[in-house]
Amino acid sequence: MEMREYIEAIAESCRKLIISKPATKQEEYRKIIVQKKETFFQMEKYTDKQVFHENLSVEELETALEELMQNHFRQLNGFDIEAEHILLVSKKGVPSYKKKKLQNAVNETATHNRKKNYLLEEGKVIPPLVDMGIFTAEGKIVRTMYDKFKQINRFVEIIDDYVKDCKKEKLHIIDFGCGKSYLTFIMYYYFTEVRKIPVEIVGLDLKKDVIEKCNQAAKKYGYDTLHFELGDINGYKAPFPVDIVVSLHACDTATDFALYNAISWDAEMIFSVPCCQHELNEQMESEKLHLMTRYGIIKERFAALTTDAIRANLLECCGYKSQVLEFVDLSHTPKNLLIRARKAKISKEHKQKLLKEVDAMCEEFQLKPLLYGLLQVDEGRNTDAFRTGK
Repeated sequence: MEMREYIEAIAESCRKLIISKPATKQEEYRKIIVQKKETFFQMEKYTDKQVFHENLSVEELETALEELMQNHFRQLNGFDIEAEHILLVSKKGVPSYKKKKLQNAVNETATHNRKKNYLLEEGKVIPPLVDMGIFTAEGKIVRTMYDKFKQINRFVEIIDDYVKDCKKEKLHIIDFGCGKSYLTFIMYYYFTEVRKIPVEIVGLDLKKDVIEKCNQAAKKYGYDTLHFELGDINGYKAPFPVDIVVSLHACDTATDFALYNAISWDAEMIFSVPCCQHELNEQMESEKLHLMTRYGIIKERFAALTTDAIRANLLECCGYKSQVLEFVDLSHTPKNLLIRARKAKISKEHKQKLLKEVDAMCEEFQLKPLLYGLLQVDEGRNTDAFRTGK
């Protein structure tokens, strides 16, 4: 195996890392300790007299470890709940790896420390998590899937923050662009089994085979009020008054149609993880701030952030209190943003202020966001700000 492969395997499974044996006496740090936190890794770098701290994502950690082990240190010890992983690097830079099983007492302590008050409890058989390979048939977390288990719980926590005080006897939910619907099934379980709130959920997607498989799975789990339909987000007619709209990874302007539908239906809550924000990237030009559009990768990221900032502002203009949160999806990809919005009383003055911010951004970069255009022609009661804000 290559150095990178060893490091990826250790970083993904271990809760604690110790980097030691500096390659030369001139190295700045004597040792480095890495601890895994809820959503990041904390690196403690020790000199003879000081300790420096740095927070890293899993991707940043893997890159940092590779550089440290190739150029600065000779030994890396990683600890998961069952074993110690040891990576040694020879003076010629050749890596070697071995794994030692930990004593039972250490295992029990690690298991106790990791057990937190998750909304999805370990020890309970949750059928979708079993089928996803995250739980065993007995409801135990598969050791290598612990990170995914935490990510799913984080998603549920984001919803729970808004739903836990809900007074409604039943909730009606539309999930746009549901795909394979892993999180849709988890949502259903959370509402019905954890919060004991009856729900009716419709998942919508464009792929016929995916819809068929999801309906089969819902039937298998006994999720009687969860069903999936083949259809397009644009122009979709909801079969019931909608309380919550969920849109996870609806590509490019599909997210805009999902948000527009949520606003049009006067949905109480919106949870959206946008994806592939190409629309504004193709429009974006500025003479004054050409710095932000000169370099392709910077323009791409800036366009994505601009897209979601505009969406969050427009939601507030339509009577929603918006938040943009960090959200890591189920694969080890770069961090995504999640837009969370809930109906609220927002003053006319605040709406107009936020709309002026959107107008200024659009004017500077020659932008015509789809969601803005949809709302400008809407005659509904949610869009007063668009007629009086300028």
